[in-house]
Amino acid sequence: MNRISARQLFFFLACIAPVGKLVLMPAQLVHDVGNDLLFPAAINCLLQSGAVFCVLTLVRSQKSFYTLVAERAGRAAAKIILALLMLFLFYAAIMPILEQSLLVQNIFYDTLPSVLTFAPFFLFSLFLCAKPLSCRGRLWDLLGPLAIVAFVGVLAFSVGQADFGALLPAGISGVGSIFKGAARSLGWFCDSAILLVLLGKLEYRKGIALRGMLFYLLGGAAVLLFLAVFYGVFSDIALRQIFAFTKISKYFSGITVLGRIDFLFIYLLAFVMAFYCSLPLHACVECANLLFGDGKVKTPLYSAAVNAVMFSLTVLLNLSFLRTGEVILYKLFWIFLLFCLLLPVLSVFLRRTPHEKF
Repeated sequence: MNRISARQLFFFLACIAPVGKLVLMPAQLVHDVGNDLLFPAAINCLLQSGAVFCVLTLVRSQKSFYTLVAERAGRAAAKIILALLMLFLFYAAIMPILEQSLLVQNIFYDTLPSVLTFAPFFLFSLFLCAKPLSCRGRLWDLLGPLAIVAFVGVLAFSVGQADFGALLPAGISGVGSIFKGAARSLGWFCDSAILLVLLGKLEYRKGIALRGMLFYLLGGAAVLLFLAVFYGVFSDIALRQIFAFTKISKYFSGITVLGRIDFLFIYLLAFVMAFYCSLPLHACVECANLLFGDGKVKTPLYSAAVNAVMFSLTVLLNLSFLRTGEVILYKLFWIFLLFCLLLPVLSVFLRRTPHEKF
């Protein structure tokens, strides 16, 4: 069967989902709350793990999100909700792809314009999005162990240089600033919205909802550890380290003798990130196929259209990244609140009976 197994899902939740939070989010949190950056990240991890739990309670039905909504509220309502979810997934892909574009331009190349250096990503994304969404499971089997090796490698080169005392005194920024920082970093926690599209493609196992939540919390703990090491290494200048995972290991004392062998792990993490940041577009294409396919698979056509529009936006917004981030993360953060927390939590009411086991 063309399904995503529980093992593959857990690889995604614990190993792959965290890597998308290691590029710009650390510096953004430092900008908002300084040395209290662990608190807003922990809030979002806890809230998102609850949303993941709610979505995974629906796996037992083996029905798609569209089918579950249609059975409860009718096909018209299901199409409207799915269309809104499709638009949101495209919207949620903007910041990850823009930050990947900046990463490629500033870290891996020095002279070529970003449009030329990052354009091949959209050919890669077009190919992935033209495949069934369930094929992601086989990729997660490969990417999960790679993410673990790369993450552990980067931390191994960094943790010895960290001064964890820089995180004290805790809570100095105030409760209001901490919750504001959590709201402004919601854009990096869209995993439950993606799981909604995966419903009907996930293989059911007893206790999958609880275990999925625990694996997501495990990935969240890894992110918190990374943030603690990041601030411990850079402290007062952490605000300027916008590509966190590429810079955190550069002060390792052995580099003067061994050279920048940490780049091996950095490249591995960047490789996993390329697959992760294309996932919202893939889910968007899947929604388009359900909405407009009329029983016929037109995924390659929708993949080409979605990636062409995103490529155009990347070119247009490349020089306005800061303003784009301010609008998406600061002014329109409530959109993520609706689709990444409220909709997944409300989806639990789509279960057939209140006492249905999960």
